Formats: sequence, structure tokens, C-alpha cells
Amino acid sequence: MTDNIILGQKGETLAQQHLEAQGLTIRSKNWRTGRAEVDIIAQDGNTIVFVEVKTRSSDRFGPPEFFITPQQQRMLAGAASVYCEKIEHPGEIRFDVISIILRDDGKTKLEYLKDAFWPGL
Repeated sequence: MTDNIILGQKGETLAQQHLEAQGLTIRSKNWRTGRAEVDIIAQDGNTIVFVEVKTRSSDRFGPPEFFITPQQQRMLAGAASVYCEKIEHPGEIRFDVISIILRDDGKTKLEYLKDAFWPGL
């Protein structure tokens, strides 16, 4: 595996642990539909939460969450629609971002951004 894939997997594991510590239930990881993939789908009460995890080794080029493009937001929204239809979820949804920096010196910075974006707005 490439270093980027390993870094991403470590980030997703930390993100999952963080969400569970916040009381969310993990429903799915790396859920795919078509070309879209949702890193983590969780449940927070009656709300289905679609979580994008961005992991970098530094913030030299900006915080990891800055690299979520409008196109990626639209793809996540489409995937969320398919997922909610599949499980017949009539309730609320939310798009969160977990931004992680895993430095070479072992230091980790994790930021949890609830309601980080709403695609199309």
C-alpha cells in the first residue's frame, strides 16, 4: 500500500474512535455508490451523519478540510440521497468533516467540524 493510503486508513480509524467517543454510532465505513464514497456514515440520535475524513501529514498547504471541493460535496450529497432512500430514512441528515494532521514526529491534531457544509448552498 502507498503511504497516502496508509495515512488515510489511520485517519479514518482515529475519526471513527472520535465519533464513537462523542456518542455516535457507526453505521458504515467506506460506503460506495457509483463513483461516490462516504468515508463514515454514523448516527447521532435520529440524524444520519455523513462524515468526510481528510488526513494529511502537515498543514503546509492549508488545513485538510480546505481540500473538500464543491464537486466532492455534490458527490457526497448524491451518495447521501441514495443511502437515505435505501434505508428509508425520512429524518434529518448532516454533513460533518473530521480534519486530521498526523505529523512525522507523532503529534496528532484532530478537528471535528459538525455541519461543515450543505451541498448546493
